Order: sequence, then C-alpha cells, then structure tokens
Amino acid sequence: MVPYALELGDDLLSLAALDAGLGRPLQVTITGQALERVGRGREWVEGLIRRGQPVYGINTGFGPLKNRRIPPEQLDQLQENLIVSHAVGVGPPAPPEIVRWMLLFKLHMLLQGHSGVRSDVVRLLQTCLNADMLPVVPTRGSLGASGDLAPLAHLVLALIGRGEMSVPSGPAGERRVRPAAEVLNSLGLAPLRLEAKEGLALINGTQFMAAYAANIAVRARRIADLADLIASASLEGIRGSVRPMDARLHELRPHPGAQQVAANIRRHLAESEILLSHAQCERVQDPYSFRCVPQVHGAMRDALTHFCDVVTREINSVTDNPLVFENEAISGGNFHGQPLALVLDYLAMALTDLASISERRTYQLLAGEDGLPKLLMQQTGLNSGFMLLQYTAAALVNECKVLSAPASVDSIPTSLGQEDHVSMGATAALKCYEIVDRVETVLAIELLCAAQALDFRAPLKPGRGPRAAHALVRQQVPHAEQDRPFGQDLQTCLRLLRESAELRSAARG
Repeated sequence: MVPYALELGDDLLSLAALDAGLGRPLQVTITGQALERVGRGREWVEGLIRRGQPVYGINTGFGPLKNRRIPPEQLDQLQENLIVSHAVGVGPPAPPEIVRWMLLFKLHMLLQGHSGVRSDVVRLLQTCLNADMLPVVPTRGSLGASGDLAPLAHLVLALIGRGEMSVPSGPAGERRVRPAAEVLNSLGLAPLRLEAKEGLALINGTQFMAAYAANIAVRARRIADLADLIASASLEGIRGSVRPMDARLHELRPHPGAQQVAANIRRHLAESEILLSHAQCERVQDPYSFRCVPQVHGAMRDALTHFCDVVTREINSVTDNPLVFENEAISGGNFHGQPLALVLDYLAMALTDLASISERRTYQLLAGEDGLPKLLMQQTGLNSGFMLLQYTAAALVNECKVLSAPASVDSIPTSLGQEDHVSMGATAALKCYEIVDRVETVLAIELLCAAQALDFRAPLKPGRGPRAAHALVRQQVPHAEQDRPFGQDLQTCLRLLRESAELRSAARG
C-alpha cells in the first residue's frame, strides 16, 4: 500500500488530509522550525531542573505522590518507572489505523515545543511511524483524564524496548507481532532511554481517544454523503415524492444540515424518469422514513459539524501536563477528555438514528407496495427473498441503541481522590467506533435492497445519483431471481460502501 506523505511542524492537521490517508501507512517529515521549538522546550526543562524547585512530574512523584521529591540522580528512573507501572491496559489491541494516528498526533503535539522532550524522542516516533512499526496498544484501561494513560503507556513501552510491536508481513496488509526490542534492532535503533519529563509528556494526552475520534470523523463524513445517496435510491425504488425536498420548505426551517440534505437529494434525483412517471399520482404523503430524510439526516449532519470542529481542535492541541514555558512550568487540565467525550456520545446517538431510519426504509422496500414484489422477489414462498437482510439491519440497530448510552455522564474517582472527576472519553470513543461499523453495514443492506427495487422500475431510469450507485452495485452483484447466499452480496456492498472512490464521488455529486 502506498504510504501517505505528511509534513509536520508548521501547519495544522486537517480532516481532509486524514481522509486521504485513511487506512494507509504514513511517511512523515518534520520542519526545521518544529525541531527548533523542541530544542527550546528541552532547554526550558533543563533550566527548571537546575533551579531545583519542585515541578510536578519532573522532580516529584505522580498523582497522590505529588509531594514526594525525587533526587536528581533518580529523575530518569522516575520516567521509566512511570511507563512500566502504567502499562496495565487490557482487552483486544487497537487496530493499526488507530495506532498510526496515535503516533502521528503524539508527534504533532510534541513538535509544538511545550512538552520538553529531546529531539531524540521525536525522531524515534518519526522513524517508527515511517517504518509502520506500530506498538501493540490494548484498548481498555483509559479513563480519558490525566490523558489516556494506560494506552499511551503501552505505546511508549514499545519505544523503550519492553513491549510488543506489529510489523508489516505481507502485500495485502498482513501484520505480525514481535518483541519491540527486536523490531527496534531491525531498524538499527537502540531502545529509548527516557530523561526527565519525557515519560510524562509521552503518556499525558488524549491521543488514544483522539485517534478514534478522528477515524470516526473521517468515516462519518463519508457516511453522511452515502446515506443521502442511498436514501435517494430507496426513494426511487418505492416511487416516492421529491416534493418534501423543496427548497422553499427548508427556508422556513433553516437548519443547515436539512437544507444540505434536501439539496443533495434534489441533485441526485435530477433527470429521473421514475419521478416523472408518477408526478400526478394520488399518493399524498410518503412514510416518515422517506419524507423526513432532510430533517433526520440533516440533524445528524449538524451534530457531525460540531463533532468535526471539536476533533480538529483537539488533534492540533497540546494536551500534556505540566506544560513548559520559558522559566516556568504550569500544571493544568489540558489532558481532560471531556470535550471529546461529550461529542463522541452525541455523535453516537446521531449515527444510531441514521441507522434507525435506514432500517425503516429497508423495511418499506420489502413491504411490496406500489408495484414492488413482497420481499423484493417475484416467486416467494419457495424463496424467502431479502427477508433476513432486514432482520440483520434490525439487530444492528438494536446494538447501536445499546452502544449509544452515554459514557461521559459517568465519573469514578481515581488516584486516591487526586483525579476525582474523569471523562470516560476512551469508553465513548470505543463505543462510537463500533457504532460506525454497524451503521455502514445497515446502509449497505439498504443499498443492496434499493438496487433490487430499482430493477423492478426498468426500463424507467432513476436520477443521476441512484443511476450511478445502481450501476456500481450491479457491476459486482447481479439481480436476484431466487434465493442465494445474500450474506456474500451484503459483504460485497459493504466493501463497495467503504472502499469505492466511484461511489463516494457519486455521493458527493
């Protein structure tokens, strides 16, 4: 897979750039100005050490041990002990696409020069990222405050040669896990020897939940466009009305998301022969799942806009503690994950509702109304048709509803009361990530059913958007005259939804 190139140091990271690099290895370069900032920040730390004043995490213990002074000769050992003791995550490992962005965001943060690490640290992060040698990071254990301590400790554990790393092992993206010390040696690198402040700088921050949030943001923006296109195809399939998309309606309730969705559907349905065929029919109103697409999809888009704004700010922020400035270090709470936790929970609910209305449209397509055969197949009885696809959609929507219960409203005090309010943002991120997977699958089911419905409207042609989507589906999935392994068809449509640049282009119009 061709790596995606990024230059770090002078510009902000954008979701557009991350979208282009989704699922790809990275090749990162660092500007000279960024390295100068890193060097200046390290000088500030060394100045604080020389003055001997107590500075949290540099010459003191951590958490409830904040008042324990550490002698100068043990400052480096303090940092290694921090990593080893905090690497207590459990659960399945985070996928490579997440760990890459954890490394990327941590490197981007350190280059802002307020964490006080040496240039050796950023160079090692850069080397591992460019070689696609990724630490193994368990997914459970972060409270989303004091940073993502346990996941980031595992990220750093590999850099000091005491953890594990996954490495590329095949042309199709296969990976295998090896001891980190062996991987570093294969790159000609010695394990990192942490110095004062560096362990704390590396494990303090929101890079675990931010990596998940950024992945969700990129995929949810794609989902929003695809959902409008697929809903348009379903609307054509049931021979519904485009009148609820009239711009005049949405000027009277001017939510930006609803206006955008209505405009998208009008564009997708341009040149539709199916719409013209029933322009004067006696049907007065379509079911809500079709008539209210702008209101429901639009509300999700408005939530997504807020979510993306927060995520973009977060991945470009410094979330270490304490932060170093000339002649001083300031302890604060930039590591607290509440900004991400709240919007992750919010988006989880919005995405769940998108899956819910999609499943309802699938149900309507199977109902056998207005010339469509029941279950989208002519000879049912002997054949069950597309019946069970709607079961799967319903089951996945139920899972989304369970997963959308908010994590951010909970807080369990830790660190003997020192950390008495935490965000649970990592839990919110993991749940929302699972919801994205299920929403994509529910939409793939609707796409498969909509394509089958459009076949029954031939020789009339659908509008431009559904016509393009139908053609792409039919290149890989033929019309079904009788029962067959529809699970395979679903997986084909899911890959198309996730991977097809042509389908995304059709969705964007």
